[in-house]
Amino acid sequence: MTDLVIRALAEGEEHLFTGYAQPDVVGFAVFGRKYGDYVAKNEYRPEWTWVALRDDRVVARAAWWGGPDDPSPMTLDWFDFEDPSAGEALLKAAPFRVEYCLALPPSWRDAPEPAQARIDVATRVGMKPVVERLRYTWTLADGLPERPGRLEFRSEPDDSVIVSVLAEVQRGSLDAHKVADLERMSPLEAARSELEDLKWFPGPREWWKLAYTRDGELVGITVPTRNYASPVVGFVGVVPGQRGHGYAYDLLVECTHLLVEAGATEIQADTDVSNFPMAANFKRAGYPITQERVFLGF
Repeated sequence: MTDLVIRALAEGEEHLFTGYAQPDVVGFAVFGRKYGDYVAKNEYRPEWTWVALRDDRVVARAAWWGGPDDPSPMTLDWFDFEDPSAGEALLKAAPFRVEYCLALPPSWRDAPEPAQARIDVATRVGMKPVVERLRYTWTLADGLPERPGRLEFRSEPDDSVIVSVLAEVQRGSLDAHKVADLERMSPLEAARSELEDLKWFPGPREWWKLAYTRDGELVGITVPTRNYASPVVGFVGVVPGQRGHGYAYDLLVECTHLLVEAGATEIQADTDVSNFPMAANFKRAGYPITQERVFLGF
C-alpha cells in the first residue's frame, strides 16, 4: 500500500479539502457550512487545515476553527475519513490539542454509526468525552415570548462587578465546562476566564444586563451578544440565593427581546443535554432544538 502523506494545506490548496470524494454525513457541512466561506472570513486557515493523502487522493481531512483574529484555533470541528487508521494518523500528526466539536442532527442516534466512528477515532488518539450539548435556533416565526415583568435590568460597565456576579453564578453550575473550570482554578479565576470568553464575542459590551428584583436584590446576569455568524444567547445565570423562582426564564426572555430590538431575526443558543432546567426554559420560550453537539477533549 502506498505510504500515507499527512500535511497542512499550503495557500491556494483549498481544492484538496473541498474535493474530498465522500458525501457529508455528519458535521457542520450537513447544516450548510461551506469551507470556502469560512476561509474567506479567516476562520479556517490553510495552516489549520490538514489532509491525509494516498496516491495524491485525500483519504482523511480535518479543519480546526478559530475567530478571525485568533492566533490559534479554538476547536476541531470538521473531521472526515475513508479509513479510520488514516483519520487517526492525521489527528496524531497535527499539532493542535483543543476540543473536538462534532455537530449532529437531533435524530443522529437513529443512525449513530458515522458519528460513533469519529468518536472512536478521537478516543484512540487520547480524547475523552467532555459533554453533549443541545443547539437551539429561535426565529421570529417561533413567536416572541412575553416578558414576565418581574425583574429590572440594568447595564453594568464595571468589569469587576461582572466578575463578582459570574463568580456567584458559577457556584452550583450545571454546565460541564464551568464545572471543569472550577476543578482546576479558583472561583475568581474561573469568573475572570468567563469574562474574557464573553468579551471574545464581537457583540457590543453594553448589551449585557444585570437583573434585580423590584426590591433591588441581585438576581443574575443575561448576556445577549453575537458570534461571527449570528446573534446568540451568550450567557444566562442566576445567583444561588435567587434560584428556585424560575428567574432563568426571565433572563432568557429578556435576552431574546434585547436581541430582537437590536435587529435579530434568528437567535442561537446552547445548553448541556444534562441541564434539564435550562432545556425546559428554552422549550417554554419557544426555542426549538436544531442540532446536537458532542464535545471531546484531551
